[in-house]
Amino acid sequence: MKDLESLSASQAAKALAKREIKAADLLLSCLDRIGQRESTVKAWVSLSKENALARAKALDKGPIKGILHGLPIGVKDLYDTYDLPTAYGSPIYANHYPSTDAVSIALMRQSGGIILGKTVTTEFASFKSGPTTNPLDQKHAPGGSSSGSAAAVADLMVPIATGSQTAGSIIRPASFCGVVGYKPSFGKISVAGVKSLAPSLDTLGCFGRSVEDVALGVAAMSGDHGLATVDDLHNKLRIAICKTPDWELASKDTVSAIALARFSAESIAKGKVEDLSLPKTFDHLRESQTRIMLSEMSRSLAFERDHYSKKMSAQINKQLTDGAMITYAQYSQDLDHAKAAQFWIAELMNNQVDLIIAPSAVGEAPLLKDGTGDPIFCRIWTLLGLPCINLNIGSGVNGLPVGIQLIAGPGKDRFLLSTARAFALALPDPVLRDQA
Repeated sequence: MKDLESLSASQAAKALAKREIKAADLLLSCLDRIGQRESTVKAWVSLSKENALARAKALDKGPIKGILHGLPIGVKDLYDTYDLPTAYGSPIYANHYPSTDAVSIALMRQSGGIILGKTVTTEFASFKSGPTTNPLDQKHAPGGSSSGSAAAVADLMVPIATGSQTAGSIIRPASFCGVVGYKPSFGKISVAGVKSLAPSLDTLGCFGRSVEDVALGVAAMSGDHGLATVDDLHNKLRIAICKTPDWELASKDTVSAIALARFSAESIAKGKVEDLSLPKTFDHLRESQTRIMLSEMSRSLAFERDHYSKKMSAQINKQLTDGAMITYAQYSQDLDHAKAAQFWIAELMNNQVDLIIAPSAVGEAPLLKDGTGDPIFCRIWTLLGLPCINLNIGSGVNGLPVGIQLIAGPGKDRFLLSTARAFALALPDPVLRDQA
């Protein structure tokens, strides 16, 4: 079988389980692709070629180890790994070698995954851009903070890679790079061993080329292996479009993407696809999310700020200063606001709406010089802790992908994956149906 690097994670996993391909051959194909493209894409911080190849050969000789058996994996350089340096996107930790894996990485190894290397993250998963380019057009950004992971999957360097989201760091880069990005329900995956930015918001997830791919990844990362089987959707859904209070910021490309999403959703909808109007109290949720994030950042990175502020960018130093100025009373008020909104959305999605469709980003990937892009259309869904998945539904004026996110109720991850696959299969473009 040729061009093994072009196999999706789910395709490769099935072929590996049947011994139709070898893990070593798949790994070598990925390494060859990295050798061809890394100088342009700059997705990787470090690679573990020898260790990865040794593990691949051992897996080829032994029994099938688990749901990720033989799959090469890119790990966002925010996750601790015992056998690779973990710098968290900062020169402060340039020579940092953790003694253990993050919980999610240990579980991926238990499931037979091969940790190929660490992918670029922005500084402490914040907003300062790293060196990674968009593999579809190197003049454009891949998004942040999970920039290297999204780019590596999009460029066929690995079939699957981990990410994290505190504002929009899975959904946005997935949209910009044209891959499937899945942010599960808050708390679905243990954050132990992952550098904390804002504990009330930090959510782990992954990137793949199909819904089945990301289901496989999160199943392994969480230990919920039942999630790896994406069930068929048998019932029509109550679907609503939520343009959010920030709709005026959406580009023409995103407006068109939402219109196409409405058309595609009608085939799986029970009745008309309605517009969802959020309560006026939701108008200020993105400000609450921003304050919670900054306030918690100022505490999470207190040690680094006190001892190594000169090794931190001016951008993140300002964020930490701004966060420290937010009073605890204001922070507590924002948490209460979030809890009230979480209760409202849970009631809505238990009784009136099964699925929400919303923009993933303002539009196409911005130019590199303009930063990682605005997470404005992701902030409230992250704050609400809802499971979200990016599917690419079209392209913009520059020919770059434009995605939309599907959002389910809290804890309804299996339902979201089933719905996402059904939605992808309903898309008019046969190429985009491959996301299923």
